[in-house]
Amino acid sequence: MLTDRYGLPLTTTSQAARDAYVAGTDCLLAGIAGVQEHLERAIAADSDFALAHVALARGLFLKAEVSQARETTARARELASSATPREQSHVHAIALAVEGKVPDSLEATRAHIASYPRDAVALSPATGVFGMIGFSGRQGRETELYDLMAGLAPHYGDDWWFLSMLAFAACECGRLDEAAQLIERSLAANPASAHGAHVKAHVLYETGETRAGFEFLEGWMPGCAREGLMHCHLSWHVALFALALGKRERAWEAYRAGVHPGSSWGPALNVATDGPAFLWRAELAGEERRSELWREARDYARGSFPKAGVPFADVHVAVACAATGDHAALDKLLQEMRERLAAGKLAPGSVVPMLAEGFAAFARNDWNTAIRVFEQALPETVRIGGSRAQRDLVEHTLLAAYLRAGRAADAASLVARREHRRPAVEVAGFVPSR
Repeated sequence: MLTDRYGLPLTTTSQAARDAYVAGTDCLLAGIAGVQEHLERAIAADSDFALAHVALARGLFLKAEVSQARETTARARELASSATPREQSHVHAIALAVEGKVPDSLEATRAHIASYPRDAVALSPATGVFGMIGFSGRQGRETELYDLMAGLAPHYGDDWWFLSMLAFAACECGRLDEAAQLIERSLAANPASAHGAHVKAHVLYETGETRAGFEFLEGWMPGCAREGLMHCHLSWHVALFALALGKRERAWEAYRAGVHPGSSWGPALNVATDGPAFLWRAELAGEERRSELWREARDYARGSFPKAGVPFADVHVAVACAATGDHAALDKLLQEMRERLAAGKLAPGSVVPMLAEGFAAFARNDWNTAIRVFEQALPETVRIGGSRAQRDLVEHTLLAAYLRAGRAADAASLVARREHRRPAVEVAGFVPSR
């Protein structure tokens, strides 16, 4: 019987289908272009290949092509009935997530991995900061993910994908030396992995190696196809590194070409969050407001997420509305957040509307209210999802509020409390002690 790259049997007799499936899932795991093309070739070679259909559904879902992803998922479920028990379980776990049943999908994934620990494609939706654990809304989700991945490490050895995801989990838990070693092993095995490059950027950000991070991505990005899943977000990292180094023109160039709506290609979740996040951080660093860019970022974010329901996105929609003075949209969003909270449908809890209120207060120069709200929200900000680097938007805004309120001692204390983290702080008026 033919097997995948992890040695797991596949219900197909077509070598061409098998090879195209492996190529497609490797692109999926690496976050690079080619997922759809390879998997469509696999299906063309064997139209009854259930795993190729569900992998394609996953790829479409990541691109926010939800309707087509769910149609493809339904076909995968039909075909899985004649596949092996492992493949049936694999399809079921991934399909639940595509169908919007994320808690059920995570439960099914845990059960599946207990029996088939080397099923990387089934495991992957649970990994990363945008994965099912990352977006679970739980306070301890960083440790939860690290523990899951570390427990599976004996099954994967030097597999490049697994090492990159374990490295990311370690990085987000502050295990930076471990993360640095793991990501170098991963990239040595697959230098073209966009997820690998992304994790290395995070490790260098967390350790304060700003110039090394910038130079690494500047050298790596030319080989990254714009159509790849990670191109937009990696461009955001380039822009942030450049901003921290004082390379303002390069920062704006990276933003305009790779992040801003209309010029970038990327999943809506990345474009809708990375755009407002960069524009806000640029202003904190002393850049003048670019109103047209803000309006375009707001319109894209609101159009992509017209109703509250994805907390990480909702916070960034609130940022865009606050920055553009769109009070009606912000009030509507806050009302939806509160209604979801009251109905028990807001997994991260009250921290989501609190953050929206904090950014709104900062935008209207109400420093004391912003400080009060952000101080209360900061300990639970991890619950909205995203990486530490992304959530620094909150700390940097609180830091700026302290400075503008004349509370320099509180600003210095906030930075000193960053434990072992050493990222650059791009906030005008702040002079680091080191």
